[in-house]
Amino acid sequence: MRTSAYLSFDGNCAEAFEFYAKTFPGTGLQIMRQSDMKTDAKTPEKDWAIHAYLRIGDTDIMASDVFQFGYTKPAGFHVAVNVDTSAEAERLFKALSEGGQVTMKMEETFFAHRFGQVVDRFGTPWMVVAAKPMG
Repeated sequence: MRTSAYLSFDGNCAEAFEFYAKTFPGTGLQIMRQSDMKTDAKTPEKDWAIHAYLRIGDTDIMASDVFQFGYTKPAGFHVAVNVDTSAEAERLFKALSEGGQVTMKMEETFFAHRFGQVVDRFGTPWMVVAAKPMG
């Protein structure tokens, strides 16, 4: 069994996932837009993503732009990224912070060499962790 995150966006899903594909060492970026659907329906959201997929490490992240239900700002969760080195944690945190809002600055904690929290410019909350060995 595997779990994955499914994120919702307000019209900028494709832009966000293109950014994530450049920022994270991932594979398999896929974006299906409303305009890719074989339908006669004409909607103003034709360039919105109806499905996006990216594999980051061994985790799948999926998303779409919210259509009929209306967008709600994400709350109550973070996408946690665990990396092997402090340098990689700093690199990711810097990239995710550009245009976003740092909610906890990157620093050493009792459990991590580097730990920080940020809401990126697309509204996705992230935790970036370079953990200390347990035990």
